[in-house]
Amino acid sequence: MKRFSGISRISRPDLRSVVAHAPQAEALAASWIEYVRPYATRVYTLRRRIATVAVVVAATFLFVHVMFGSNGMIIYKQKRAELQILRKRIDQVQQENDKYTQQIKGLRTDQTAIEKEAREQMGYARPGEYVYVAPAPAKPSPPANRTAKK
Repeated sequence: MKRFSGISRISRPDLRSVVAHAPQAEALAASWIEYVRPYATRVYTLRRRIATVAVVVAATFLFVHVMFGSNGMIIYKQKRAELQILRKRIDQVQQENDKYTQQIKGLRTDQTAIEKEAREQMGYARPGEYVYVAPAPAKPSPPANRTAKK
């Protein structure tokens, strides 16, 4: 008893008082049974329809969840299309990377590639050669009045 010292002892009801109230309890139970019985019989006769409706509602909810839920078919197809796009992008970047790797390898070892890059990017020329540089395009003149901008 010392282990549960915080719990007080609940007194048990007297058996005589329970027996004295038994007829009232039986009358209350009988009145409730008479009140509920028509509804219970109606539900019992409609049990197949109720079960069918419940199954249809559950199937509809499941269909909507599978199609439009957070991991539904719509989202799945979008993610799959995104995956295909990303794979194509990875292939393109990989090809570009391979091209640059070959270009770097060529610049490290091939004198002709080095000379070509120097001529193209820096405008170098051999003695006796002329480098043609295109003039910068002329800027268009601004309009004479502001009505032309509108």
